Amino acid sequence: MNHLLRKSLLIVFCLFLLGTGAFAQNRTVTGKVTSATDGQPMPGVNVTLKGAPSGANTDADGSYRISIPAGKVTLVFSFIGMLSQEVNVNNRTTINVELAENPTQLNEVVVTGYNSTQKKDILGSITSVSAAKFKDIPIAGFDQALQGQAAGVQVTQSSGTPGGGVAVRIRGNTSISASNRPLFVVDGIPVMDEAVSGRSFGGQNDNTLTFVNPNDIESIQVLKDASAKAIYGSRAANGVVLITTKRGKANSRTTITLDAQRGVVDIIKKVDLLNSSELLQLQREAVINAGQDPDQRGLISGVTDGVNTDWLDAILRRGIYQQYQISATGGNDKTRFYLSGGLRDEEGVQLNNRFTRYSGALNVDHKASQKLTISTNMSLGFTTNDRVKGDNFLDGVYSGAIKSLPYFVPYNEQGKLYTPGDPNYAGFPNFNPVAQAVLPRFRTYGTKILAGVSGQYEIIKNLKLNSKLSLDYNNSEEDQYESSATAIGGFLPAIGGQGYGVYITNTLFTILNSNTLTYLFDLGGKHHFNTMLGTEILQTKNRSSFASGRIFPSDDFTYINSSGVQDAAGSGFAQNGLISGFGEVRYDYMEKYLFTFTSRYDGSSRFGPNRRFGYFPSLSLGWRVSEEPWMKSLEFIQDLKLRGSYGYTGNERIGNFTYLGTWAASTYSGATGVSPNNLNNPLLQWERTREANVGLDVSLWSGRLSVIMEAYDNVTDNLLFNQPLPLTTGFGGFQGNIGSISNRGLELTISTVNIDRSANQGLRWNTDFNISHNQNKVLELVDDQPLFRGYTANGVSATNVILPGQPLGTFWGLKFQGVDVATGDALYEDFNKDGKISPDDAQVIGNAQPLLVGGLTNRVTWGNFDLSVFLQFMYGNKILNFSNVTLLDNGANLENNQVRAALRRWQKPGDVTDVPRYELGNTYNNFHSSRFLEDGSYLRLKNVAVGYNFPSRWLNKVKVRTARLYASAINLWTLTAYSGADPEVSTLDGSTSAQGIDFFTLPQTRNITVGLTIGF
Repeated sequence: MNHLLRKSLLIVFCLFLLGTGAFAQNRTVTGKVTSATDGQPMPGVNVTLKGAPSGANTDADGSYRISIPAGKVTLVFSFIGMLSQEVNVNNRTTINVELAENPTQLNEVVVTGYNSTQKKDILGSITSVSAAKFKDIPIAGFDQALQGQAAGVQVTQSSGTPGGGVAVRIRGNTSISASNRPLFVVDGIPVMDEAVSGRSFGGQNDNTLTFVNPNDIESIQVLKDASAKAIYGSRAANGVVLITTKRGKANSRTTITLDAQRGVVDIIKKVDLLNSSELLQLQREAVINAGQDPDQRGLISGVTDGVNTDWLDAILRRGIYQQYQISATGGNDKTRFYLSGGLRDEEGVQLNNRFTRYSGALNVDHKASQKLTISTNMSLGFTTNDRVKGDNFLDGVYSGAIKSLPYFVPYNEQGKLYTPGDPNYAGFPNFNPVAQAVLPRFRTYGTKILAGVSGQYEIIKNLKLNSKLSLDYNNSEEDQYESSATAIGGFLPAIGGQGYGVYITNTLFTILNSNTLTYLFDLGGKHHFNTMLGTEILQTKNRSSFASGRIFPSDDFTYINSSGVQDAAGSGFAQNGLISGFGEVRYDYMEKYLFTFTSRYDGSSRFGPNRRFGYFPSLSLGWRVSEEPWMKSLEFIQDLKLRGSYGYTGNERIGNFTYLGTWAASTYSGATGVSPNNLNNPLLQWERTREANVGLDVSLWSGRLSVIMEAYDNVTDNLLFNQPLPLTTGFGGFQGNIGSISNRGLELTISTVNIDRSANQGLRWNTDFNISHNQNKVLELVDDQPLFRGYTANGVSATNVILPGQPLGTFWGLKFQGVDVATGDALYEDFNKDGKISPDDAQVIGNAQPLLVGGLTNRVTWGNFDLSVFLQFMYGNKILNFSNVTLLDNGANLENNQVRAALRRWQKPGDVTDVPRYELGNTYNNFHSSRFLEDGSYLRLKNVAVGYNFPSRWLNKVKVRTARLYASAINLWTLTAYSGADPEVSTLDGSTSAQGIDFFTLPQTRNITVGLTIGF
């Protein structure tokens, strides 16, 4: 008995010692997990011992605590959408980790319209652009953020004017007369994206998208094919851009972030013009070649060129850019919020040109019960835009500076501006550009309010009803005054020489109510369904007014109520509506075979009574090949999916009431009455686009390489187009449905993680590359006759043409064949072989559509440093340097300066050159031809950004959570053969048929900015 007792006690003692030894070997590791992108703490991250099924999770501050055994131990940190990270513990007790985004992000939830799904289950063509890709770029509007970031998306900033227009094209031009802009949707609210102001300044419209602060944006989704965008039906033919703004996170403490940016803005390149001596020599030669005496015209060497004014230097400056923002975010298990306020102030490079924006945002989500969630979102934007007249104005500032003769000066001996009435005032067309910049007042006040409230109620498990009411409110007020010291207010006889004032107001708002019912369910664990039904009602109203006055008592009185004559005024009202029903069914079998059917039925007030409704269905199929058993052995393939879609989308973005026969007020012999204004067309109907798309998605080596390939074939028919009529009918045409257009293309997107040693704060280098090709063609019109567009041109009908078999943006003119070495005259092709050069010899000479567009981004992080380099390119497009019709005019007149290319003109027999001889009054050598057409291809270093994240051990001492210092530069360098200042500009902002024209357009600007972001 005693033996057994002693033996038992010995065993218990040994077990106690073993347990004590084992307990003594356990230790605790603590730390914090943050995002490598923005340094924010990450709650909910899984922290496990490698090989163990469970572990710990990070709390709201991103902190964790885990108990581990002794010896060599590896911790695994994982989170959906982020790259998992393994860290060897060794003897450390504190381990802080930064998780980087997974480049494939297959489990990321993507907003696809009125619904959402995991990225790996998407069958449509959708490109995601995260806020991290443009957070350091001082862009004014989110449309600029798309440039070079998404395959198949062509973004062109029409000029360097701050707050100015940006043209966005997704997979080509689908329409001629109707809008080609995509549908922009912010937090479920379709937003008005066209100019609100009543006056465009030389084709450069204001941009309502600049009202939304890009710093409030979380992500952007670009929907490109019918499968992705047919849920928007009637408004989706040009693509859809979904913008999701930032929202608070549950169970996270309140964090406050301050961001300040300040920098300088400068023009990227100046047109190379002649100085006074060079120009005088050229003008004397032109006069002599015309058989006249240049001295008799006042062109005297040593006298006329005694003044040499650089007018571009006189009207341009280095502008100051500054932007400040404060935001707060946080939440608990019931309520989440995001609040921000910001100021952006940018001086334009032209004198008196400035854009200022005050913005604010508030997003709140509240879980009222287990079944009901209420959400609100509000975005406010208030802008002041001090504009100056630009290209395409006879009294434009930049255009006037380029054209003005250097023989004149802006100021007299007393330092006062030369103005009309002064004997030394140049007059038409050389108005004083400096006076035209600083004296007029062209101020536009803008307001945009995006507001919505929604409720989501879970009726039963996975069956949810969502109802939303939203508002998009836009207002502009334009306060304009041109004094008696300006060209219009003091020079134009019809105005009276005593000032001219205009006041324009425009208010446009849209109210939208949408209701959706979604239901997710499984059958047998293998069949997965995601279904949705919805309705939507939209109404838009527009009110406008204007008034003008002239003959002011003095320039101290600048408002219309002080004018002596108020002889023009007007007001207007218009409205339109849309009612819709839509639905979607998503199905997959074991996530291997996927199917989506989407349809929408739209009714629009813009069409005839019997043609108002249109049906827009789409069908898509997918096969995840990587889930097949015979693919499992290829472990390097993470995901391989084939997909295809086919469907229809529509376009109804035309004017209101164009199907009606309307009447307008008219005056005859002092009596007022009404007269026909527009012919009716009760058969007017939807413009429709048939879209087919095939795609391949590949993710290899755990996301180290991702490839997306797309091919599409789209045809738009029933074009909403102004059908021409003989002028003998009293009408030039009527709104009809004629013709068709096709767009075919290829897209390639490649993302790579080239080096990844970020587990120990080492080097990480990843690359994103995209390239796309689109072939646009007009298939048919009402007949084969050319329709001329663009500008009137010398010697031909117009600069552009719409013609079956040719793409939109086709240039029209004579074909230049060089310079006759014997006479110095221009040689043109006699296209019709009639022995003479006439407008009948005009032909297609090129087009503005590029063969390739794309972008390349490299991002490198090393320790606390990060670097981003973004290259954007366009290849194969032509630009019409229409400025050279004036600046390289071969002596047609002596009223304008000339570019340096004029110095290589023909001067004597035997000269071989591409510039004809200069002769005063000779217009033949200046006919519109391919001589003015240039290669518009370019490669641009669009953005370089470098940043430094201050270490936590420094910040903890001053009670700061995160701090980042960064510098950014835009448009640093451009490689191009184009002789003008900028190959990206387009005078006729947003034009479809006359794109790619440079007519005294202000080039892009170079922005160099330094910023600091601090988080508390």
